[in-house]
Amino acid sequence: MNIAVLLSGGVDSSVVVHLLCEQGYRPSLFYIKIGRDDADYMDCSAEEDMEMASAIARRYGLSLEVVDLHREYWDQVAAYAIDKIRRGLTPNPDVMCNKLIKFGCFEQRVGKDFDVTATGHYATTVLRGGKTWLGTAADSMKDQTDFLAQIDYLQVSKLMFPLGRLMKNEVRDIALRAGLPSARRRDSQGICFLGKIDYNDFVRRFLGEREGDIVELETGRKLGKHRGYWFHTIGQRKGLGLGGGPWFVVCKDVEENVIYVSRGCDTAWQYGYEFYMHDFHFITDNPWKEAQKEVEVTFKIRHTPEFVKGRLQKEAEGYRIVSEEKLQGIAPGQFGVVYDADARLCVGSGEIYI
Repeated sequence: MNIAVLLSGGVDSSVVVHLLCEQGYRPSLFYIKIGRDDADYMDCSAEEDMEMASAIARRYGLSLEVVDLHREYWDQVAAYAIDKIRRGLTPNPDVMCNKLIKFGCFEQRVGKDFDVTATGHYATTVLRGGKTWLGTAADSMKDQTDFLAQIDYLQVSKLMFPLGRLMKNEVRDIALRAGLPSARRRDSQGICFLGKIDYNDFVRRFLGEREGDIVELETGRKLGKHRGYWFHTIGQRKGLGLGGGPWFVVCKDVEENVIYVSRGCDTAWQYGYEFYMHDFHFITDNPWKEAQKEVEVTFKIRHTPEFVKGRLQKEAEGYRIVSEEKLQGIAPGQFGVVYDADARLCVGSGEIYI
């Protein structure tokens, strides 16, 4: 098999290379560059990543090619994030990066010449009914299918996830035993294109600051000031600068630039039992075509290890999820990711609205 590996310089993708070589493959390695060299507002730690990626390539005598997709990334992903934030929504750039850049632009430019593209994502592929489905990982703490929930069938059918049936500690152990240079490297955190850059600093560069009121939802009492609704998201607790809390952001008035907050860990305003999704995207197929109006599912509304049980209902303008448990901080703009009832298959996702 002719295999392309997306190599990031981290321990996960390095172990992918090691495992493939152990199985007798000679994959071609590719490093996707998404940061701009002249952009002081972006810091992708690219230099250290490249050093690690190059070291892995030398270790196994494999070719490594840098694929520069920074312009495509800015046009398709970073601009998407800024637009959503400006509209008061909570975007998920990592989801769109996977869909549009790693398995979109890269596939069109390079991946098309290979049988499969292998990555270090914690996910699996499952063959069922003659079709390839996106499956969850053995390690629920590391499962990344929610970041892959906008890819399409052509993309998932060409992907290979060698780590999907391993636990994270097993991956670390393999890297240590193999003496990989990235074996002790810490996992990357946060939004993919920001690196060490503070999120608020990035947003400030493009949207600036505009002072507005922080208001207690129940009483209408003004509690303080903020520097722009775009710095805050639904469910946020930290960074409000208010005493006597805890305070939670429960809604935003984009037109008036007002942040509404509610106090207390158990305030009903920060919880909900249902949400709606528009533009719902099935990765492979709709497995419930023949089902009645309501089906049992599991789902996520943010990147967590837990799969929440609920019911999926078809509505006139999309889908509605009714949860079996209280949901904290349902944030419009994020993706609701839907799985089958056993949380084995990631079926698809849609953008949340309330």
